[in-house]
Parts: sequence; C-alpha cells; structure tokens
Amino acid sequence: MQGETIRLDVVEGVATLTLNRPDRLNSFTSRMHEEVRGALAKVKEGRAAGVVRVLVLTGAGRGFCAGQDLSDRAVAPGAAPVDLGESVEKNYKPLVLALRSLELPVIAAVNGVAAGAGASIALACDLVFAARSASFIQSFSKLGVVPDTGGSWILPRLVGPARAMGMALLGEKLSAEQAESWGLIWKCVDDEALMPTVQQVATGLAKGPTFGYAKTKQAIWASSTNDFETQLNLERDLMTVCGNSNDYREGVAAFMEKRNPNFKGD
Repeated sequence: MQGETIRLDVVEGVATLTLNRPDRLNSFTSRMHEEVRGALAKVKEGRAAGVVRVLVLTGAGRGFCAGQDLSDRAVAPGAAPVDLGESVEKNYKPLVLALRSLELPVIAAVNGVAAGAGASIALACDLVFAARSASFIQSFSKLGVVPDTGGSWILPRLVGPARAMGMALLGEKLSAEQAESWGLIWKCVDDEALMPTVQQVATGLAKGPTFGYAKTKQAIWASSTNDFETQLNLERDLMTVCGNSNDYREGVAAFMEKRNPNFKGD
C-alpha cells in the first residue's frame, strides 16, 4: 500500500507502516490521518486472515514524527478559533485506540525526533526501540495546549508523576538513552542498528504464539485500572482462553517432541 503520506509493506508476516513526509518530519495532516486509518484497517484485516502477525511503525528520513503539522490547521488573523478538541476526537483519539486494540505486537522504531503527538503515538506501542540520535519531546506546552493522543495517561504510568509533569511543563528534549534509563522505552540502539534490530525482533515475534501475545497485551493494559483481585480474575479467564488455543496445543506438543513449534496465531 502506497499513499501520498505513508507506505505499508508486508514481508514474512511483518507489516511495516512508514510515515512518509520526511520534508516535514512526518508531521500529521488530515490526509495522513486518513491514510494511516486505512493502513491500520488493512493491518487488522491481515491479522484476521493470518497474513499479518506483527506491526512495525517508523518514520521516513531523519524524524519519526513531529506531531501535528501546524500549517495544516493554521488560523488566519481574525478568523474563528480552531476547535482543537474536535481534531483530537476525529483523528488522534481513534488513531491511538486503533493501535492499542490491534491483536498483535506493535513495535515503534523511533529513528529521529518524536515530538508532541508523535511521542505519544510511539509510546502507545507495545515495544519502543529508538536510535541513539532520537529524542522525545512533549512540545505541547510550547503552544499553550495539553498533552494529547493519550500522553497525559501514558507518561505518568511509564515514568511516574514527577517526571511526567516535568516533561509536560518544561517541554525539554529527552534523549533516547535517557528515555531508556527512565523506563520510557524498551531499548536504545545505535542508529545503524535500529531497523536491523527491530526487523529481527519483529520476525521472531511473527513466528511466535501471537494469540497468546494478544492476550498478554490485554492483561498488561488492563492492569493499570484493575485492582489486584480483578486482575487475578482476568489472568484466570485469559489462561482459560489461551489453554483452548491451537497455539498452546502446538507449543506443548513441540516441547514434548523436542522440535521447533509452528505457531499459527489461533
């Protein structure tokens, strides 16, 4: 799938969605939102058909995503104010919900700056790898607005309220190495190793028990709002579902027969 602002490639069960406006650091326009929605729908269809088992999200050029392209919604002098909440409701909210609801591993390969909504989108993925030269910036405060695309929810859960508040209010650039040390992302790697590392991990996950991965995601995300007993009950219920899956049967059989498993994702 090739659009004006994105590319979607599928190889060996790994779908790679590339934000492709490198001249604008892959910042979002209405057109990009439309094309990303279409691409994620294709990924969801591919997951149902067993063709797509992992999604990698990255950016073309020297940036991952600089958030909203402000020129796409610039306000002329004397014009009526822009309803920013409407833009969040129409574009960013469904985008991040679609990412989080995919029943497969979602990996962000952050190849450069991830700013504003771009940072929130990366952090909404299941695994985040970042190039050593990459950075994360909560740039909303510079414009007099609040973190959106789930940023105000994700940040304090990843790094705690003190660091989340500092990032949100000060809008300082956070290096990939610092992001890793804070637990904001999974791993920082050398620039030239980013995509080979991500592709190796994605290919390995694509060969794995993706049915169980989807249920693991469900359990992890639910834990942030569940109390302990509710979470224990959810673990019990998900174990029951996983125990009835073909992937579980294949995993046990492969272990007993001392062979490599052939998981199908169901």
